[in-house]
Amino acid sequence: MRFQVPQFIEVEDRIIGPFTITQFVYLAGGLGFLFALWLTLPLWAALLLGVPVAALGGALAFVQINNRPLITTLEHAFFYALKDKLYIWSKRTKSPAELAKEAVERTEDPSRYVVSPTSNKLKDIAWSLDIKESIYSDRNQR
Repeated sequence: MRFQVPQFIEVEDRIIGPFTITQFVYLAGGLGFLFALWLTLPLWAALLLGVPVAALGGALAFVQINNRPLITTLEHAFFYALKDKLYIWSKRTKSPAELAKEAVERTEDPSRYVVSPTSNKLKDIAWSLDIKESIYSDRNQR
């Protein structure tokens, strides 16, 4: 028994003239909204509000980005804007030239790595804090 296998399933059928059903719905919706504005508002206001809506209807019907309908792109952009984002930092590997440049910079200024003559840094910090504390306590006593 032989069965007929459908082919070209990605191509939508042209149902209403040269338009597919989705194209027709977008165009009819845009034109219907434009007509409703024309009936309810003055002409200048209907044109001011209706032209962007008609342009959106035409764009939804005919524009494709990366062979996908515009409505899909708008949907993805909408959910991207609402969704939480996770930023992941990845360490950049350095080239040998950058590593050599850093090594030269380290050897050029050895004073950055020289330890101060006092061996007990904790004592020095405590002493400086005591001095500042006594300065401020004198001001409060006056």
